[in-house]
Amino acid sequence: MAEDLHPNMYKYRRIVEAKLFIDTHYHRKIDLENISDQACFSKYHFLRLFKQAYGKSPHRYLTEVRIGHAKTLLRQQQPVTEVCFLVGFDSLPSFTHLFKREVGMTPTAYVAKIAQHKEESKRLPLRFVPNCFVENFGWDK
Repeated sequence: MAEDLHPNMYKYRRIVEAKLFIDTHYHRKIDLENISDQACFSKYHFLRLFKQAYGKSPHRYLTEVRIGHAKTLLRQQQPVTEVCFLVGFDSLPSFTHLFKREVGMTPTAYVAKIAQHKEESKRLPLRFVPNCFVENFGWDK
C-alpha cells in the first residue's frame, strides 16, 4: 500500500537495509561491493542513492561507525591495538591516522585524556557540575 503511494519506497528500504548491514558488520572486512550487494544495486547506483539518503558515502559512514565504536571501547580501557582490530581496521597506522582525523587526537592521547578527565572528576567533582546547579544549591560556599 505505502509502495503504491511512494514508488521509490522500495529503493529507500533497500538503502536502509544496507545501512543496517554496515551497523551490524562494521567489524568485518566489508567494502562498497559487499554493501551494495545487500541493497541489490550496482555499486555506483547504490553509492548515489546512499549519498542522497544520508548525505555521505557508505565508506564515510562505515568509518564514522568504526571510530564511534572505537571510542566506546577505548573509554572501557581496552588496549589501542586490540580496539583497532575489533572495530575492523587492518592496520594500526591506518586506524591511528583515521582516528586522529576524526577525533582530533591519536587513540593513545584519547585514552590519556579520558584517564585525566576521570582523575580530575574524582579530585574536583564540582568542576564538572554546571555552574547554575552549583550556585542554585549553594555548593560554591
